[in-house]
Amino acid sequence: MHRSRSLVGLALLSLAVLAAACSSTSSTSRSTAGGSASAQAFPVTIHAANGRVTLDAQPQRIVSLSSTATEMLFAIGAGGQVVAVDSYSNYPPEAPTTDLAAIEPNVEAIAKYQPDLVVYSYDPGDLQDSLDKLGIPSLYEPAAASLDDVGAQMEQLGQATGQADEAASQVEQLRTRIDGIVAQVGQAGQGKTYYYELDDTYYSLTSSTFVGSLLARLGLVNIADAAKGASSGYPQLSAEYIVAQNPDLILLADTKCCGQSAETVAKRAGWKNLAAVQNGGVVALDDDVASRWGPRVADLLQQVADSLTAPASAGG
Repeated sequence: MHRSRSLVGLALLSLAVLAAACSSTSSTSRSTAGGSASAQAFPVTIHAANGRVTLDAQPQRIVSLSSTATEMLFAIGAGGQVVAVDSYSNYPPEAPTTDLAAIEPNVEAIAKYQPDLVVYSYDPGDLQDSLDKLGIPSLYEPAAASLDDVGAQMEQLGQATGQADEAASQVEQLRTRIDGIVAQVGQAGQGKTYYYELDDTYYSLTSSTFVGSLLARLGLVNIADAAKGASSGYPQLSAEYIVAQNPDLILLADTKCCGQSAETVAKRAGWKNLAAVQNGGVVALDDDVASRWGPRVADLLQQVADSLTAPASAGG
């Protein structure tokens, strides 16, 4: 319970505070004049969120302190170059999970793996400086604010690891799949309202966030957009507000951390008669997929899309 709630907290902190930094992940450059990204000659220089990062040789001992970056690295074919990942990196199964902390990273513990590249998505204040002092190259890949940011980060990791071609291919596949999901839904989601639950204290997200913008592609209307505190992107709603809005869909991103399900939602005071409960519109998401911005965002969108196109079922 504590581990999963900590992950929710990290996701909220990263997404809310660091989204503005994502714009710096949109460009990469070669340090070799006239070089081709697909040729993957080293050295390379990447313009990441932490500035210019030059790698003299292809890294073979990567440490990932970001569960999202871990998924990206394995997706682009760089998994064999990863020697250690943080304690939250539970996907894919073959990822070398350790007890390294992502929220409170210990640089001495990281250095024991003799990394030639560290990838992280959260810096509590001194991580970057400490790695710099040890001469360990690092890439800061903060929470994505858009699908373009996801693609940019995957391409950056591809360039940094010598897997640029596979990274470009994975980005194209991801975009194609998402376009296909949107086409599959068609008009089925237009104007339907939803409530996205991050935890059982009713923290939610708005359309200004990455996940919110993704769901907007299906034509969905987010009830949190008009709520008090919505300017933060992650308002805490009240049960009374949610019930009054009577959403068509309730998307539960707290099934693991908080044990929530269609059954527990139906037992909440005043929720039994909500449209989402009555019509089978309560969707149990995987917390991990819902809190990351990696290749599996298409899985998240597909699950919501399936709930829109499936025949309605009475909640009773």
